[in-house]
Amino acid sequence: MKRIRMWLRQLSLTQQLLTIVFLFIVIFAGFVLIFLSPSIDRFSETEMFRILHNSQTTLISYIEENPDKVPQLEPNPDVVDFIYQPSDDRVLSISGEKMDSFFVERIRTMTQSGISGTVDDRIQVYNNETSEEYLFSVTQLKNGDYLISVLANAYRVQFQQSLINGVVMLNLLFVSALFVFLMLWVGTLIIPLSQIKNYITKIKNDDPDASLNISRNDEIGEVADALVEMSTELDRQNREKEEMIQNISHDLKTPIATIKSYGEAIKDGIYPYETLEKSVDVIIEHASRLEKKVQSLIVLNKMGYLLDDCEEGETLNMARIIEMTLLSLKVIRPEIEFIRDIDDKVMFHGEEEPWRIVVENLIDNALRYAKTFIRIRLRDGELWVVNDGPKIDEELQEKLFRPYEKGNDGKFGLGLSIVYRVATTYGYRVSAENLPEGVCFRIRREASRREKPRKKKERKKNNGS
Repeated sequence: MKRIRMWLRQLSLTQQLLTIVFLFIVIFAGFVLIFLSPSIDRFSETEMFRILHNSQTTLISYIEENPDKVPQLEPNPDVVDFIYQPSDDRVLSISGEKMDSFFVERIRTMTQSGISGTVDDRIQVYNNETSEEYLFSVTQLKNGDYLISVLANAYRVQFQQSLINGVVMLNLLFVSALFVFLMLWVGTLIIPLSQIKNYITKIKNDDPDASLNISRNDEIGEVADALVEMSTELDRQNREKEEMIQNISHDLKTPIATIKSYGEAIKDGIYPYETLEKSVDVIIEHASRLEKKVQSLIVLNKMGYLLDDCEEGETLNMARIIEMTLLSLKVIRPEIEFIRDIDDKVMFHGEEEPWRIVVENLIDNALRYAKTFIRIRLRDGELWVVNDGPKIDEELQEKLFRPYEKGNDGKFGLGLSIVYRVATTYGYRVSAENLPEGVCFRIRREASRREKPRKKKERKKNNGS
């Protein structure tokens, strides 16, 4: 079965269709030979005996009304009727045909053994080197004679063959119509798939004229729409990356140029910023800026390869990470009040270092915009960082966590992207919301993440019991 599936996958849609139609024809032929043909054979035999019975019913009615006359009726031209008189051992032909002596002997034997009602049987009559099979019905009349109706089996075979031919032709017409319909249907699949393939090829070759217009409401239409959206999004990200590279190049160029010019001036005994100490402080400041930018780029690249290979469940004390971060960051703006609403027992899922970077980026971002206070709220599966700075524009709010996206007063456009990557990797959602008092960055646990540890605890409990 596995080999068959692999073989089918290597075929085109048209080849798969032809294979399916061929298999259908083979299965149908087997069905006709094994199941349908015996059923038709039984049906045709029953139908032949019904014809004999109908013919006898007509003759019996005539004989009972005219007992002294030999019937001269032909109810069915394919049926031959005889009357056998056992008292005289004589056979009277109603249809003008002569009964074979072997057939007469068979009837004589049957009548001597006694017949009640109507008896159906068949006989093989031999004539020289040929033989022919007949179906016949024998019915005893009220006067003691016997009415024999005979039908050649060739008629039954002819009837059976025409019935089979009719069924086969009907099914062939159905298969042909189905084949045409499937070909048209496959054509409706192949054409849009070819368009999608050509579109992907053009996108790969950076063809500016690449376009895809497929008006369908099925899965192919959804795939086409998704490809167009993906191409649009990739173009947008490429433009943003190009802009970011230009911005980073410009940001790096300025401190490098400053450090170089100040170093060359000091080497020549000139102090660009009043004194030697102040000039060196400028060099150190620009070097620190360079270090932060390079560090952000390194962290972003590292977070791109972050995997959730931690132990299931919440095992990381988030309150301790927040306190450690505040110790190092609150001195940046001592005038800002830090309001703590922290549950010391709250645990998060993940490793310490990535989460510390997340908390540092959120608090550093809040420090950049806060006016008077920053409130940090930590509850089960949820972390809030609120500042009373200006509201976030609605247009910017949707794309704030994308890489290379800067806020109104942002530095590098990488900090919130790192927050997003870490949170989503560990099964959390991150969002930015405007509150009446300012702006809130919120991280909350997904429902699936909450269910996994519970199930694991239940399994341990069941194993223990």
